[in-house]
Amino acid sequence: MSSFCKRIIPCLDVDNGRVVKGTNFVELKDAGDPVEIARRYNDEGADEITFLDIGASHENRQTIVDVVQKVAKEVFIPLTVGGGIRQLDDIYSLLDVGCDKISLNSSAVSNPSFIDEATKRFGSQCITIAIDAKKMPNNKYNVFVQGGRKDTGLDAIQWSKEIYNRGAGEILLTSMDKDGTKSGFERNITKTISQLVGIPVIASGGAGVMEHFKDVFECGADAALAASVFHYKHIDIIELKNYLQKNKINMRI
Repeated sequence: MSSFCKRIIPCLDVDNGRVVKGTNFVELKDAGDPVEIARRYNDEGADEITFLDIGASHENRQTIVDVVQKVAKEVFIPLTVGGGIRQLDDIYSLLDVGCDKISLNSSAVSNPSFIDEATKRFGSQCITIAIDAKKMPNNKYNVFVQGGRKDTGLDAIQWSKEIYNRGAGEILLTSMDKDGTKSGFERNITKTISQLVGIPVIASGGAGVMEHFKDVFECGADAALAASVFHYKHIDIIELKNYLQKNKINMRI
């Protein structure tokens, strides 16, 4: 897939209607209003925006459709929404208010056939499956759900293969160990899964400097997702794209 442009995707983790950011999925701090932040990213040259309602699955409630609707009105780049999506009707509601793709995590793990149903109904291009992976003492990676609260015991690499076989359009792979640390993406598992599946892999967790994006693209990721480095303006998206382009990574500028 190297001939395609690589994508830069800011992520808005939303809790109680506000954008938040933490480290290793805890210690959440307020980072602002989702509509304002999304509008800024739209203007700053992001390729897509991902919006995750991080409390929805854990609190057993639906995604905040009204906030998504406000965001969708302000952005003209693809918008992916995840969190608390349990049935086809939830997907309808979100596509109906203007999101382009939905991201499933907990509900896909608890009911894998939901992936088949969703891709048949809405098309693979609409369905992203998120994997929150954590490295275990045996050097395997386990899949966690409910905003990183629950270890499923599932092997992340096996699960990525199943996701691909069930027809999902892309995988959003977050390293829980790297989340918020700014120490670089988890290249090991990103490379393994990118080589294993025939769909795009979005790397997430650990972006700190521009070089981290270059590194993860070189190991096979099709897109790189980050939050705090963009929210707090440590990295400018256009400058990042220019840097990557200079380093022979194909970008849409």
